[in-house]
Amino acid sequence: MSKKIIQTNSAPKAIGTYSQAVQKNNIVFLSGQIPLNPETMDLVEGIEEQIHQVFKNMIEVIKAADSSTDDLVMSPMALSLKMHLLRQDMHQKIQAYLQ
Repeated sequence: MSKKIIQTNSAPKAIGTYSQAVQKNNIVFLSGQIPLNPETMDLVEGIEEQIHQVFKNMIEVIKAADSSTDDLVMSPMALSLKMHLLRQDMHQKIQAYLQ
């Protein structure tokens, strides 16, 4: 099976020369998500809203690949200092998306 480019208008368009995701066989590789509103391409305000927006975007790309968070194996994250300070609270919010 060849590579399949995954794209959805329900998540921010890829900025640059990459895709929202690429599927090879039954494995999907997602590109990093940032807290942009896909309708306006504006950065959402506030750390909690940013966390929610990143996961909303990620889930929309996963859905576009005909998959779900149940199939998620790994989700590395880059944290800013502000997010790192709120890490415990952040983990609780993230777990809500992955259950």
